[in-house]
Amino acid sequence: MKKNNRITPEGTRDLLFEECLARREVEHQLTAAFRMRGYNEVMTSGLEFYDVFDPESSGIPPEEMYKLTDRRGRLLVMRADSTMPIARLVATRLQNHQLPLRLFYTQPIYRNYPGLAGRLNENAQAGIELMGAAGIRTDLEVLTTAVEALTPCSPDFRLELGHAGFFRELARQLPITEEQREAIRGAIEAKNYAALDTLLDALPQTAAVSGMRRLPRLFGGEEIFSQAATVCPTEKAKATLSYLHKVYHAVQELGLGDRVIVDLGLVQRNDYYTDIIFTAYTEGYGDSILTGGRYDNLLSRFNCPMPAIGFGVNVDALTRIALAKGHFQAPAAAQVLVYSQNGYSIKALSHARTLATQGLRCETSVAETQAEAEAYARTLGIRRLDIVGEKITEVLL
Repeated sequence: MKKNNRITPEGTRDLLFEECLARREVEHQLTAAFRMRGYNEVMTSGLEFYDVFDPESSGIPPEEMYKLTDRRGRLLVMRADSTMPIARLVATRLQNHQLPLRLFYTQPIYRNYPGLAGRLNENAQAGIELMGAAGIRTDLEVLTTAVEALTPCSPDFRLELGHAGFFRELARQLPITEEQREAIRGAIEAKNYAALDTLLDALPQTAAVSGMRRLPRLFGGEEIFSQAATVCPTEKAKATLSYLHKVYHAVQELGLGDRVIVDLGLVQRNDYYTDIIFTAYTEGYGDSILTGGRYDNLLSRFNCPMPAIGFGVNVDALTRIALAKGHFQAPAAAQVLVYSQNGYSIKALSHARTLATQGLRCETSVAETQAEAEAYARTLGIRRLDIVGEKITEVLL
């Protein structure tokens, strides 16, 4: 007996009518912003070899990937992220292309989130990757593109800026194992102060430990930089903070004001990102709607070293926000229903085509009788019935 043939797997959902309209409009707004900035679209395979998503480079736990095998027994995964496949693409088919490469995508990713926690396992994502360029000009271009892409979709978003190097430099001063470092990173990312204190209390109480303890609390505006300066253990940490300060002021000039926030506890997937990192949130959605940063070491994993930066936007989240705000309604009924009398089906189809060229949305009736066609039209709110026979008669309902 089939038990699951009428439901979708956990973490997936079907989209209907206005949901589809909203999704397509969000995608259009995002991709229009990307194209205007000179980015070109690429699409990657929905199936990749597991090696592409090696957890050491992708930061994606193996248990979050959907896995299967090909006929040779090789391990495959469904696309769990778009940046890794695009890095593979750049290292192969685009390896001789003029740099920098400006690429964008809009495609689903698949992640097996434990317990879901409100997240979808199949998630529509759009984003950009700028590969082969480094420096503040590049970072500001990508941040500007993120702002321009989000503004028409969710103008009340908040942008948070951080730097992966700050956590890394503090962690380098601590006598900890890789496992301990990841546990500390996870506690900071979740702003779980109790767990963080427990982990750090077991270490010698040095200046670096004190700085790490304060990291998730370094969250706010201009004042954060003076506070963070007191916990910089090395010249490299000071340089990192200075660079972030420069980016913060530059982004404020985009007119975001107090919607630009510094968060030195922004440390997600720290081995994946190398420098500037950023994320965006908006009212009405509890998770981030955009995540990005610089990942200068990633392309070397594909034997094609070059600097790179990019971001991904949660299209499903923006779609749900637009629907919740009532920006999209169910599609309106057709303007005209075309009914053919016996023997005039081809003439009716030709008439419907003519109406469509005139910009009218119309349906052709499959009813056997005119009465059935009229009842159908009234049910759906179609106000005009064209009866096609020897002549064409318009009936207003």
